[in-house]
Amino acid sequence: MIEILKILFSMPFLLYSCYSDLKSRRVSNKVWKCMLTSGSGFVIYQIYTDGLSYLISLLSSGILVFTIVYILFQFGAFGGGDAKGLIVLSILFPSYPVFGFSGKIYPLLGVPPIGFFTFTVLGNALLLTTLVPLGMFGYNLLHFSPEMIKNPLYMFIGYRTEISSLKFKKHLGLLEKFELDETGSLIKKFARTGLDFDADRKPELEEYLKKGLIEKEIWVTPGLPFMLSITAGFITAVVFGDLIFYTIMSLIVS
Repeated sequence: MIEILKILFSMPFLLYSCYSDLKSRRVSNKVWKCMLTSGSGFVIYQIYTDGLSYLISLLSSGILVFTIVYILFQFGAFGGGDAKGLIVLSILFPSYPVFGFSGKIYPLLGVPPIGFFTFTVLGNALLLTTLVPLGMFGYNLLHFSPEMIKNPLYMFIGYRTEISSLKFKKHLGLLEKFELDETGSLIKKFARTGLDFDADRKPELEEYLKKGLIEKEIWVTPGLPFMLSITAGFITAVVFGDLIFYTIMSLIVS
């Protein structure tokens, strides 16, 4: 029963973090502080009822997840808000939540061999994020233009939009850097992580457009809010289990 309560308790915080990440691409530290503070009752209760075994799981989960998440954060794998959210989840769910509902035992695929719930959440989130390039490619096929043939790989990570419309859009990155060489010719370079679009650069792009150096449409890539993936990873981990592990196992068996 307590596992269901913890899941229901966590969902409003995760959903709000998704809203905040979509709106501003950041999640306030207050969200995670409030989640941890108000959820500490669950931790205290389980330490009291389960004793040393729960305390060992809590310390193992917290320390291990903090270390891995911190390393990934330093490498720029995700933002600080995402990292803090995962750390809080590792404290509230030091062991995999198993519960019964409507005659079924969850997760439906069973508990994975490595029972650190937060790792399953992160793994599911990363797996689900890989679907984004396919969705982006599908979007580009529906809005196909001959210019896309020049950079077909861009179709998996971005889309084309008119320079005049950039002022109405937020959280975009430019997929190409534009630089003038000594002869006045424009050089285009791929921006691997997506060059942050600064509104001050719009007149520069418009000037290139007037001179015929670039087309009226340029490649941009949207800044994806990873909290959506984490929340989806949380839900799938609770309901189904470790998607990566069971996908690999199904491939091996078949």
